[in-house]
Amino acid sequence: MSSPEPSAARPPRAAVVVNPSGIDVRVLRAAVTTEQETLGWADTRWFETARDDDGRAAARAARDSGADVVLVAGGDGTLRVAAEELHESGIPLALVPTGTGNLYARNLGVRLNDVTGAVRRAFHGADRQVDIAFADLTRADGATSRHAFLVMAGIGLDASMAANTNARLKKHFGWVAYSDPIARSVLGNRRIELRYRLDDAPERSMRAHTVIVGNCGTLTAGVLLLPAARPDDGVLDAVAFRPDGAMGWTKVGWGLSMNRFHHRTRFGRLLAWFLPKSRALGYTTARRLAMTLDEPQQVQLDGDPFGTVVQAVLTVRHGGLTLRGA
Repeated sequence: MSSPEPSAARPPRAAVVVNPSGIDVRVLRAAVTTEQETLGWADTRWFETARDDDGRAAARAARDSGADVVLVAGGDGTLRVAAEELHESGIPLALVPTGTGNLYARNLGVRLNDVTGAVRRAFHGADRQVDIAFADLTRADGATSRHAFLVMAGIGLDASMAANTNARLKKHFGWVAYSDPIARSVLGNRRIELRYRLDDAPERSMRAHTVIVGNCGTLTAGVLLLPAARPDDGVLDAVAFRPDGAMGWTKVGWGLSMNRFHHRTRFGRLLAWFLPKSRALGYTTARRLAMTLDEPQQVQLDGDPFGTVVQAVLTVRHGGLTLRGA
């Protein structure tokens, strides 16, 4: 669906979805007012997220407000919900990254902690079509639900870390907060049993510690997890962690630390041709990835836990989301 055209009877109008916990709203309002008045736009409409809501109500209200662009000020969770509610409307979505992670903004190369610049791009930037991914989740009781994601979905250790890590520790200490669930997984060598199907290929089985499927490839601290992932290439990239004991985890760590060199430099790409492929990290791509789990497992979408599932079907809609200024 194309973006709505501003009515000839009124000037354009912006809307803002803002998570007030991670930003000085006064600074944001001042930046929006400056651009609005400079361009002669109508008064911007504001919608704050609430503690008892994941931002869905605010995103829906912004979608239905008659806005010509919606600025989303928040972290990856707020952005994920806004994209889920806005993608079919065709209204451009503009990123004002705040919070702790902002993996999507990082992968797009959007500058962080620059409210004025982000607002300026929202009012003056060009539109860009990017992919949006969906997870159809089935619970043990047969209940199903569909959710969008923009960065990564994970099952296994990755999702357990998102679900069980103390939120306060995560906020203040970053990856240090994950040391306990990682250590327990390494020492216990806990794996999940699953069957999977890539597009129309035959179903196969696998044992892994975690499976991560992404529309973007880079984690915090510049760790390149999915080297071939692009937010607008129409496919999903996946990696399975399959270490064999403590030495296998060493291979996983080495592989991740060398990914940027092997895939972002000419010499590294040449060298990678001659190196043996590690079985500890298995990569693949697909437009549709269906996973059936022998036992219920935790799942995460863009860093937020979504409980346990027995099946997950992950798909991508090429060019399904309109971004402004990114």
